[in-house]
Amino acid sequence: MIDIKYLSLTLVLAAAVIVGCSNSSSGGDDGGTTDTDTDTDTDTDADSDADSDSGTDSDTGPVECDLGEYTGNLEISTQSDVAILAGYTSISGSLSIHCPSCTDLSELICLTSVGGDLFIYNNAALTNLDGLSNITSVGGGILFISDNAALVSIDGLSALTSVEGILYIDLNPALTNVDGLSALTSVGGELNINNNDALTNLDGLSGITSVGGDLQVVINAVLPDCEVCDLLDQLTSGPTSINVWDNLDDTCTPVPANCP
Repeated sequence: MIDIKYLSLTLVLAAAVIVGCSNSSSGGDDGGTTDTDTDTDTDTDADSDADSDSGTDSDTGPVECDLGEYTGNLEISTQSDVAILAGYTSISGSLSIHCPSCTDLSELICLTSVGGDLFIYNNAALTNLDGLSNITSVGGGILFISDNAALVSIDGLSALTSVEGILYIDLNPALTNVDGLSALTSVGGELNINNNDALTNLDGLSGITSVGGDLQVVINAVLPDCEVCDLLDQLTSGPTSINVWDNLDDTCTPVPANCP
């Protein structure tokens, strides 16, 4: 009898252990199921985020363009100031980029319009204007690009179609062309291209049909005067006066008869 009782007790304990293990395994499966669900949800979210980011990156780069219009004027004088406009699609007032230390304007990629003037001047380290590539219009009096020692390209303005007032390109010694303005069709006021030592041609202005004010192209050391002729030939409106002097002696062959 002792052996039978002992055997019975042993069987009961063994059964308890088996049940416990079974319950533990079941809990582990539940946990595994929960982990699987969690992983699946997390992966789905991650995929969704990735898709969202990818779409944003494809359209505008890493900045989400969801802040609408920035109200007022803004002067950018340090690299950190550029971030102030990150995410804004327009600025109601004037934008001044006057930043000797700035090298990157990419956080301005959401901007499509500037309500006031756009000043880009005295930027000693800036080599391009790529962060401005979605701007289509400058509604104020002036687009002013001046005294940018390292600026080699204005291709960042390739979406710009109109300037309501004056277009002023001056004292940019490394700038070799103005191809970045190829979408520009009208200048409401004066067009001034002065003192650009490396500028060799005006091919980038081939879309302009109207200049509302004076046309001045002076003191561009390697720009032939006759480069202005094609620009004049394509205009259907304006300019009010023409000033062309102290550029390179004409090297066009043949020199157009009506070249200033």
